[in-house]
Amino acid sequence: MAAVADRVQSVLAPLIAAEGLTLEAVDVQPAGRRRLVRVVVDRDGGISLDGVAALSHTLSDALDASDAMGDQPYVLEVTSPGVDRPLTESRHWRRNVGRLVAVSRTDGTEVRGRIAAAREEDVTLDTDDGPVAVALADVSRARIQVEFNRPDGG
Repeated sequence: MAAVADRVQSVLAPLIAAEGLTLEAVDVQPAGRRRLVRVVVDRDGGISLDGVAALSHTLSDALDASDAMGDQPYVLEVTSPGVDRPLTESRHWRRNVGRLVAVSRTDGTEVRGRIAAAREEDVTLDTDDGPVAVALADVSRARIQVEFNRPDGG
């Protein structure tokens, strides 16, 4: 399936970039007699449901016009990353400034705080004990924490 995913990505990536979006992932999996094509996109500020729907139509038309999927029918799913996506790239941190995060460092320590600033090499977290700088190279795992009553009302 990796070869199919590569062909799909080569067809869709320019269209996604033209919309000002980042292609996070393309996954192609068997689903009965069809294939499930899952495309994950994101951008600073996020993407609306209407934006996802419009992009889905554009991508579907492009796949139909190409031979990337061969003759096998497929189901296209276009989505944005969920809150459970690990923060692995500096852009993931930047897109989540203001959110609460739990970070496990490579040295085994953990820190929990609100992302105050995100740069290419490090982030600053506002913790209960004050600001903490964390180098991205020192992060072994980081996940956004779900908040039902965010302080800013968001």
